[in-house]
Amino acid sequence: MEIIIALAVVALLVLFFIAQYNRLIRLNIAVDESFAQIEVQLKRRSDLIPNLVETVKGYAQHEQSTFDAVVTARAKATTASGVADVAAADGMLTQALRGLLAVAEAYPDLKASSNFLSLQEELSTTENKVAFARQFYNDNVRNLNTAVKSIPTNFFAGFAKVTEREFYEVEDPQERNVPKVAF
Repeated sequence: MEIIIALAVVALLVLFFIAQYNRLIRLNIAVDESFAQIEVQLKRRSDLIPNLVETVKGYAQHEQSTFDAVVTARAKATTASGVADVAAADGMLTQALRGLLAVAEAYPDLKASSNFLSLQEELSTTENKVAFARQFYNDNVRNLNTAVKSIPTNFFAGFAKVTEREFYEVEDPQERNVPKVAF
């Protein structure tokens, strides 16, 4: 009888260990997946930019410095890796897009262009998706970091090779806002 009780206790401990380990792995994968979703939305935004630039260029040919800033920021955004680098590149691109959209304000024909209006709507939708993806990522990071720091899962974090992750933060308060795209 004592052997059966001892085996049951050992089995419960093994099951508890497996459950905690698997929970940490699931949380870690959720963070990776949610960061990938940020990158998907940033890629979508990045793919819209050449069309937006070309549309604006047709109306505002003398605004070359603005176009160059957008192209440079887009290039940095497409090559960034890691949470901090992606966040910094994302902020830089947002600033450049603000400049581009500000240029468009000066051209009434551009603001009335159906192609530009369509691109503007796509950009606005994409910005909303980027914001949602950032929030989803940070929610998953919070859940993972809480588990890594909380008892009893903190005892299993090292074994599962799961560590705290950094939040997606935009450093410049101006960059925290979605660019104004209302014309």
